[in-house]
Amino acid sequence: MTSADRNATGSATPSRSTGEWLRVPEVTVLFWVIKVLTTGMGETLSDFLGTHLPEVLAGALILAAFLAAFAILFRAGAFREWRYWLAVSMVSVFGTVVADVIHAVGVPYIASSIAFGVAVAGILVLWHRDTGTLDVHAIVTRRSELWYWATVCATFALGTALGDWTAASLGLGYLASTILFAVAICIPLVAWRLGMNAVAAFWAAYVLTRPLGASGADWLADTKHGGLGWGTGPVTAGWIVAIVLLTAVLTRQDRHREHV
Repeated sequence: MTSADRNATGSATPSRSTGEWLRVPEVTVLFWVIKVLTTGMGETLSDFLGTHLPEVLAGALILAAFLAAFAILFRAGAFREWRYWLAVSMVSVFGTVVADVIHAVGVPYIASSIAFGVAVAGILVLWHRDTGTLDVHAIVTRRSELWYWATVCATFALGTALGDWTAASLGLGYLASTILFAVAICIPLVAWRLGMNAVAAFWAAYVLTRPLGASGADWLADTKHGGLGWGTGPVTAGWIVAIVLLTAVLTRQDRHREHV
């Protein structure tokens, strides 16, 4: 689950012989911290735009930002931390909108959670059948990168539905949901330490970062379900600042490695 398991393909710099490079970050502690921050930011930013702008305009802006982030990512000639985390952030916002719209048309959170769970499992099966591995350290081709991002999009929608299901449908509230998913995300970590397959542990933890971050951000921002009510604007701004600062740290580390 961390860079200690990185294989020989895990170089973020282009190979002189093949021109390939790792298209995702190293899986370190900072990776998981930023991932959780992006999930919470996406939740509150979506809510902020939805309450301060007409729904159609908010949806159009989110879709445009989502497409722009991936245009920037896929047109790049090499991996850069800021491009990756920009794309993840936009997936977070877009995934929140998708899950919320599905619930708004009358689909219960438990039903959408099951549907998105099946979608995640289906994408992973097809990805493995197509490339032979789900290891993020082996993502050095456009084909595997596309499978990766399809999985990421599905996990964000799944996580959003799961978090809303525990907080609202089960009546746990945001704080209890945050604690629940904080405990749950430790399970694949412990299992990995005890011998669980690293790839399976990674994807289990990856799915759980979404409801963990979203529940925590909602608890800070909202007044519903026992929230503190700090507001979606301030919470979004604070989490964006944290994401930018930590991404800058990772960028500096990458540049240092490139010059070693």
